[in-house]
Amino acid sequence: MKIHHIAIICSDYEVSKKFYTEILGLNIIREVYRVERQSYKLDLAIGDHYVIELFSFPNSPQRPSRPESCGLRHLAFSVENVNEKRKELIQKGLNCEEIRIDEFTEKEFFFTQDPDDLPLEFYEN
Repeated sequence: MKIHHIAIICSDYEVSKKFYTEILGLNIIREVYRVERQSYKLDLAIGDHYVIELFSFPNSPQRPSRPESCGLRHLAFSVENVNEKRKELIQKGLNCEEIRIDEFTEKEFFFTQDPDDLPLEFYEN
């Protein structure tokens, strides 16, 4: 029917919480600390649409981003204006790649990464 949410495990909960809420502007639905797992669980939404479940676990291994490995490659966010979003993220301190054109759709897009080097794509709506 549709994708319900995407789960992300972060290495530094406070840094990633700030990134996803203050830099990317996602809304907090619910935040819980699970004592038995020494783990935070933060449910995040774009508008009212639940999209990301952010976890922290002690001693999680780093995710290989380069060279690209099997598994989930990146998350892609749809935006109205790729140029404006790129400028906004650069002003907030992110290192953003140059804007490219999708050879099949002719839509603009660019990549940046989250605090754990997870590739994030911003794609023209």
